[in-house]
Amino acid sequence: MKSTGIVRRVDELGRVVIPIEIRNQFNIVEKDPIEIYVSGSSIVLKKFEPNCIFCGNTHDLLTYNDKLICTDCASKISELKKE
Repeated sequence: MKSTGIVRRVDELGRVVIPIEIRNQFNIVEKDPIEIYVSGSSIVLKKFEPNCIFCGNTHDLLTYNDKLICTDCASKISELKKE
């Protein structure tokens, strides 16, 4: 991980402000969902991107039974039915 040198304090409600420079760099705007990960002793914030439940692809997604699946995986599944 690369240090930005920016330090923020947690407020009384547990909030931390992400600096505008970082929000601009990652195209994060007001109301965007952010995922929170824990890795060892680190907390990682990541802009949420919907992805395929099988391969993790974030492009060309379809909804099937309230699940997201990419067109590549959908075509592979349809070929399985033919066999």
